[in-house]
Amino acid sequence: MTSVLRVVTRDDLDGVARAAFPARRLVGVSRVRGGTKKGVYRLFLDDDRTAIAYVWADEENYWPGGHAVTPADAYADPFSHASGLALFSAAGAELDAAGVRTPAVYLTDDSGRHYPADVAVVEDVPGGDLLTLLEQQSPLGATVVDRLGGALDAMYQRLAPRYGKVALIRAGGVSVGSSCEQVVAERALTDLDEAAWREPRIGPAKSKIAALLDELAARVRPRGQYRLIHGELGPEHVLYDRSGSPALIDLEGLMYFDIEWEHVFLRLRYGSYYRRLARADLDQRRMALYELAMRLSLVAGPLRILDGDFPDREGMLEIADYNTRATLDLLND
Repeated sequence: MTSVLRVVTRDDLDGVARAAFPARRLVGVSRVRGGTKKGVYRLFLDDDRTAIAYVWADEENYWPGGHAVTPADAYADPFSHASGLALFSAAGAELDAAGVRTPAVYLTDDSGRHYPADVAVVEDVPGGDLLTLLEQQSPLGATVVDRLGGALDAMYQRLAPRYGKVALIRAGGVSVGSSCEQVVAERALTDLDEAAWREPRIGPAKSKIAALLDELAARVRPRGQYRLIHGELGPEHVLYDRSGSPALIDLEGLMYFDIEWEHVFLRLRYGSYYRRLARADLDQRRMALYELAMRLSLVAGPLRILDGDFPDREGMLEIADYNTRATLDLLND
């Protein structure tokens, strides 16, 4: 079990703020809700401006056994723990090259001089998050989704002959596995094993689910080119500015991969708004395999994080329950 998060105060982040904004004074700090792998804090400055601090400290990580990693060989698995300043910086540079907006970066530091962990200070994007707009059914929500579609198009124009985390690809590294579909299918079997002992409804159906995974994987044809995807682009990971332009956050999982993996997740998370993001060129065989794999991940993962002290336990149980039912429904399709 992870340790209880310590309270981070103004004094703790004062050196970080002074390094980022030498002419300003930090007057307050508040934790921003959300985030399972890093601490996210709003910094209040003496000129009434704000900024956001990311803190990659082990005690900020709710995932059992998950720690920030920096060596390239530590994340050769596209789905290994996506956390840390190195992944954040590489992803930000790749999105900048694609012309996709992210919060402006004011400071990155891995020296330990200002805080005993890797930190970054970034822009506090003034609008809010897309999830809130969609929940409120605000007309602005559709506008931001449409513009998000443009950002995704720009990302998908960036191609690579190998798949994997951006930091690994930029360093010339090679990911584990032989193909995206093979990596996803093997990971799905691992998630199935875990889900079967954590969730009583999955256990009796385990053999049928495994057979369906094998069947769906066998239908997928090889592919030799991969596109830039975010990997976990829920509407809570899309901010918007005063002009309604989206800014992507939670970048550490950015990778070159099959865009079908992204679109299964988008379809799950955006509901009726997904039609604004849908594409005609998606491989439906990959979509079928990846949906089952993602459902299993969304059963095993939320139940796994509850081994630690994650505060929103009810929310994680709801995610696991919903995806358990969806997984079993796929057996009957």
